[in-house]
Amino acid sequence: MQFFFEVLIGGLLAGVMYSLVALGFVLIYKASGVFNFAQGAMVFFAALTFVGVQEKTGLPFWAVLPITLAVMVLLGILTERIVLRPLVNQPQITLFMATIGLAFFIEGLAQLIWGTEVRRLDLGIQDEPIAVMMDNFDMMVSSFDVTAAVVAGVLVAVLAVFFNKTRIGRALRAVADDHQAALAVGIPLKQIWAIVWSVAGFVALVAGLLWGARNGVQFALTFVALKALPVLILGGFESILGAIVGGLIIGAAEKLAEVYLGPMVGGGIEGWFAYMLALLFLLVRPEGLFGERRIDRV
Repeated sequence: MQFFFEVLIGGLLAGVMYSLVALGFVLIYKASGVFNFAQGAMVFFAALTFVGVQEKTGLPFWAVLPITLAVMVLLGILTERIVLRPLVNQPQITLFMATIGLAFFIEGLAQLIWGTEVRRLDLGIQDEPIAVMMDNFDMMVSSFDVTAAVVAGVLVAVLAVFFNKTRIGRALRAVADDHQAALAVGIPLKQIWAIVWSVAGFVALVAGLLWGARNGVQFALTFVALKALPVLILGGFESILGAIVGGLIIGAAEKLAEVYLGPMVGGGIEGWFAYMLALLFLLVRPEGLFGERRIDRV
């Protein structure tokens, strides 16, 4: 039982970081109805830019962080202005294909500027096992996973409050419901989109730092976004709460499956179990746990 809880807690901590990546998708989808396939490339670009600036300037973490944040906000604003804005009112498949092209462009630009070699990212967080007491069980969990989960959880909570309780958040929900109606009541649609893409750039920076410190800053960071897809399918593409719950479910499920089902199928189950779980979930509730049911009248 003690080992079970150790695996479960490890999965939940990883799930919080999955939620952080999924949150970038949710923010943009809520505001514009665009599935931003380039979110993974933005995570990679943020991590590589942070390490590159740090290597070039020799500045400490807290000095490089605002510089990289400014770069990511600028990237988000330029993406909205150059890519999204000219394609307003175009079919969804057109917007989706545009974000795919944007993903390849950002990946290539990052490696063109900073190079292709794998970099080490040190956030000053020691990855050491720490003891956790729960119901007389003495369990060991990773200190880095705990710290990363706390940072990701705080950011997710702050953004959830921001978009649910503030004036900008209410405007965002209005834009998500009906673009034309939002414009009719005086909501500046273009400004809202610019804010959302800027926040998505900030989320990509935090995700890039955490995942880069965990796995190294390399091209494989772009595939982190793919792990967010099952999270979105379970939680719903338009729900911040769904991103959190979906991340926890996926994180815990894949870790438990790897440990308990992996030996039965020869291992490697962690790489595909989340997608199989999402596929099964699509058959039962396609809109996700917190997604809105859509009824199209013909």
